[in-house]
Amino acid sequence: MRLIILTVSLVTITISSFAQEKKADEKYVTDLRNLGQDKTISAAFAEIDRLNPKTIQELIMLTEIPAPPFKETERGLKYKQMLEEAGGVKVWMDSIGNVLALRKGTKGDRIVAIDGHLDTVFPEGTDVKVRTRGDTLFAPGIGDNTRGLMVVITVLRAMEKAAIQTEDDILFVATVGEEGNGDLRGVKYLFEKSDLKIDSWISIDSDETGGISNQGTGSIRYKVTVSGPGGHSWGDFGLVNPHHALGKMINYFSDEAAEFSEIAKTKTSFNVGKIGGGTSVNSIPFESWMEVDMRSEDDESLSAMDSIFKSSLKKGLEEYNRNRKTESVLTMEIAQIGFRPSGKTFEQSPLVQRSMAAIQSFGITPNLFIMSGNANWPISKGIPAVTLGWGGISANAHALDEWWLDEKGTDAIKLALLTLVSEAGLSN
Repeated sequence: MRLIILTVSLVTITISSFAQEKKADEKYVTDLRNLGQDKTISAAFAEIDRLNPKTIQELIMLTEIPAPPFKETERGLKYKQMLEEAGGVKVWMDSIGNVLALRKGTKGDRIVAIDGHLDTVFPEGTDVKVRTRGDTLFAPGIGDNTRGLMVVITVLRAMEKAAIQTEDDILFVATVGEEGNGDLRGVKYLFEKSDLKIDSWISIDSDETGGISNQGTGSIRYKVTVSGPGGHSWGDFGLVNPHHALGKMINYFSDEAAEFSEIAKTKTSFNVGKIGGGTSVNSIPFESWMEVDMRSEDDESLSAMDSIFKSSLKKGLEEYNRNRKTESVLTMEIAQIGFRPSGKTFEQSPLVQRSMAAIQSFGITPNLFIMSGNANWPISKGIPAVTLGWGGISANAHALDEWWLDEKGTDAIKLALLTLVSEAGLSN
């Protein structure tokens, strides 16, 4: 346990170095203080505490239902059942696999959404059995984002038990496709193809109880495929080789992109994350491919990095083909496999102010930070959106040894409820 505590300390230092400590305006502090004293809110908080053993038990149960990319259905159906059993909501699964539960408000002029995502980054076949050491839970996806899902449903259960009534409708959401090549497909569907008009968005997808992400890191992802005739490494020696050409293209891109990242006006990154192709060590491959991720805190820098990427590919391929020894030439296909726009919900917006005031009401200093997640999409549409923490202590997200510890874990659930009810308006 001592080693685990040390790890958490290091993680906290890393997160804080990119975050900005802030305080809410006094008006919102007063509003949240008054809201926290309402008897229905107090009853909801008590219910969250009472439910905690069940919340943790179901966290384990849900984690052990695999939800690899594009295969979230089994977990989604179980979560749908849990929402139905919570009561007070109309529950359905849409055509893309999102699970939704609508809780009507007294006015219903607006919809405030609270979201956790169903999918994990781990491929099919990953061992997701939860293992316990002391009071710490270990499993891929135990935090990101199964814990987020448990926060969302516990908020609903507490609101039902305490009979909290809001003015606005509340949409409880479990989305598909947040991770990796899922490319935010769940949240994009909700805003682009569903009949729902969502006015405000709260994601639960961070490991810091006092953190608020009000800004989305933009990203563009591509799969690049270089193709040729293929052949025998000895008998066809000299034939154009897609691997060799791809290496040249990556070299040009890496050099130019590294130079640009040093002068970009905001943090801008690039990464060749996957490379593949070929059939055997003694065959000239007929295909070579790579998947590339580029990110930035502003769209202008991201666009510049995108231009560097495409020009580097063209330069490398043209140079390789120009120097070839045989008639055959290599061709290239570029497919965009991901796009997340950058954007910001400004600090003075009511949603951010309410989130900060809710956190302050627990004696915690709020931190504003930047991340990439479901909130990117509503932010890009001009809809207020934030991402809040799932509570407890956790680390190693996206790794096989991911872990979560229930250290004041209920605080984050209470903060999510307080922020949600504040945003949706407590009905008198």
